[in-house]
Formats: sequence, C-alpha cells, structure tokens
Amino acid sequence: LFLSFQTPEEIPGITVENMLRTAKQAVTGEKVKIMAFKKELKKTMEELKIDPSYAERYMNVGFSGGEKKRNEILQLLMLAPKLALLDETDSGLDVDAVQIVSSGIEKYHTADNSCLIITHNSKILEKLKVDRVHVIIGGRVVEEGGPELIDEVNRRGFTHILDDAAAK
Repeated sequence: LFLSFQTPEEIPGITVENMLRTAKQAVTGEKVKIMAFKKELKKTMEELKIDPSYAERYMNVGFSGGEKKRNEILQLLMLAPKLALLDETDSGLDVDAVQIVSSGIEKYHTADNSCLIITHNSKILEKLKVDRVHVIIGGRVVEEGGPELIDEVNRRGFTHILDDAAAK
C-alpha cells in the first residue's frame, strides 16, 4: 500500500536515497544491492526530471511543491506497491509538473496493481487510462461512471451533479 499526501511532509536527517533504499528493503524483505539500486534511482529520477543530486538531500526539505510531488511519484515507482492512494497529487502543480507526474502514474499503473486518485482537477487524468470515476460530495458518492464522466464534468461542471443529488 502506498499513500501520497496532499502536502508531503519534510523529514530532516533522512536522505531521499536512504529512505527509498530502506523502504524497498522493508517491502521486498531482501537486501538491496546498492549499485543496482543507485542505477535504477538515477534512471527514474531522470524520467521524472528530478535533479539526481536530490537523492542526497533530506526528504522534501527545501523542495518546492512540484518537487515534493515528483518525489512522491519517484517513491511510487521505486517501491511498486500493489495499491496506490494518491491524495491531490496534482495540487499546486503547474502544467509541466502535472504532465511529469501523470506520466509517472501512467508508468506505474499496470494490470498488476491499482491506483486511486483523489482530485478536484481532471487535468491529471487526461493521460491516464481511467477505469472508474466517482464524484464524492459531502462524504458520499453522488455520481459514478466510466471515463466519460470526466468529460461530462469538464463540460458541465459539478453544478448539475449537485442539482441532481439535491433532487434525489
């Protein structure tokens, strides 16, 4: 299980690389081979347009909002969980960062895992293969459907869903 947060925490004293290596070892139960791990980390960081020097920085300390979010996707890709819960992963991101983050999520999501994305903005969903969409208002599901629901919300907004929910 992987959980990303709307506002990722800073963890002084623990480097990105050390946290990921320790977490990977805990998840797999196997000793992590350092050179292979470093090679995989560097490649994944490059794909997410993260400066490789960030591997030696303390977890999220001094990172911009976009860097924190990309760092979470780095963790997602390196740890490869069966289920990922992504809470507002697109919050506060500029257009380029949304593209990078959604590309990372797209790379993660396969037939062997599941991903639940919580968002107020459908931009992050545009590049992703979305199976189901649920609109939650006031803590309850008021509308659900397939990917076509994203297009409907983009076209009509949430107002019609609120009106339909009030009429029920």
